[in-house]
Amino acid sequence: MRLRDALLLEDGGIVCLVGAGGKTSLMYRLARELCGQGAKVLTTTTTRIFTPTPEQSPGCILAATPDDILERAAAMLKKHRHITAAAGESTEAGKLMGLAAEAIDRLRASRVFDWIIVEADGAAGRPLKAPAAHEPVIPSATDWLVGIVGLSAIGKPLSDPWVFRKEIFSSLSGLALGATVTAEAVAALLVHEQGVLKGAPGECRCIVFLNQADQTGAQAAGLRIASLLKRSGGSRIQRTIVGQVLGEPPVSAVFDLSG
Repeated sequence: MRLRDALLLEDGGIVCLVGAGGKTSLMYRLARELCGQGAKVLTTTTTRIFTPTPEQSPGCILAATPDDILERAAAMLKKHRHITAAAGESTEAGKLMGLAAEAIDRLRASRVFDWIIVEADGAAGRPLKAPAAHEPVIPSATDWLVGIVGLSAIGKPLSDPWVFRKEIFSSLSGLALGATVTAEAVAALLVHEQGVLKGAPGECRCIVFLNQADQTGAQAAGLRIASLLKRSGGSRIQRTIVGQVLGEPPVSAVFDLSG
């Protein structure tokens, strides 16, 4: 199954990626797939991302305003279907500063790009996270919100090397600090209104991507989480995907939560 089909993507719009454990990899892999189907794709962030390599994104624009981005994109899109845009270089070495959510809404309104894929959350390199009060930063025009979980955190302790904002994770999931991260705790975080998918715009589709399923024991953990989400009810999650963004195929299993 293609990522586009697994994510229920249709004819264009804004796809926001939140959570931890594969956002950047998913963003660039999805961009490649959509470009391969003839679409014009913008990848960007509302937080910070590392400067993309040419393999990740053949074009990169650093500009402070949507108008500046669109002006420079006009020429660049004649050579490349995929462009990354950011507001400028970050004070953090090797990283780029994100755009304001309102700027991304403006870029979508221009219809210059068929797809805009946004990394809307930061996780400091951990495979699992719970959002703080100011996170994630989601454009109001978002059509799809994809919450990502790195399955490598299952079975590991609820501690800094594995979970970003561990105290918030503990509060939302009910799991004690230092305890073993379970499928049940992750499912609780995903369905909590202050959890991974917090702040989803009213009309957007909410999808969960359980990544890193190619690691030892992770496939079973992903299927367990998917089963728990299916039985939980009451959340906005429409589909759960179990897969491995860096592997082949990227999608192992799909579970629809409605019906």
